[in-house]
Amino acid sequence: MMIHEITAQVGPHKKRKRIGRGESSGHGKTSTRGTKGSGARAGGEIHVGSEGGNMPLFRRIPKRGFNNNYFAQRFSIINVGDLEPHFDNGATVDASALIAKGLIRDEKHPVKVLGNGELTKKLSIVAGKFSKQAADKIAKAGGTIQTLELDRNKNKVNPKNGRFKSQKPADPKKPAKAGTKK
Repeated sequence: MMIHEITAQVGPHKKRKRIGRGESSGHGKTSTRGTKGSGARAGGEIHVGSEGGNMPLFRRIPKRGFNNNYFAQRFSIINVGDLEPHFDNGATVDASALIAKGLIRDEKHPVKVLGNGELTKKLSIVAGKFSKQAADKIAKAGGTIQTLELDRNKNKVNPKNGRFKSQKPADPKKPAKAGTKK
């Protein structure tokens, strides 16, 4: 008899452990939960970061400073060397053309062109930013560049009220502070 013949007879799924079916089952009384404590009770679980009564580490460490990550401008990066094999001489290169060629994922972030690689074709490139080296290589090949004006807060501002999404809306029920003008 081979192992694959045994599993075919038994079946692919192991039966689950049935607990709480009396003492003679071997999994009765405390039903494999041990004796007392939060682990023995319904809904009792130890959360991530719990230190059993100690002040958790993330609460002991001081929170100081400011993180500019929320306001950082992110770009879809492309090198001039990547444009060479994908575009013909005299072509216009913009975000939609780069997406069609599979060089960037989507138009969520503006395109930034960097100067890594060589460019021999005359291309007209439209992007959010160009490195100095990339602009020099494009000009040397006879191409043109067009820089788009960037709206740094495009996805961060709520279009309904014009506030940053991180800001809470003003509560109309609260009176204005004394000394402030409306």
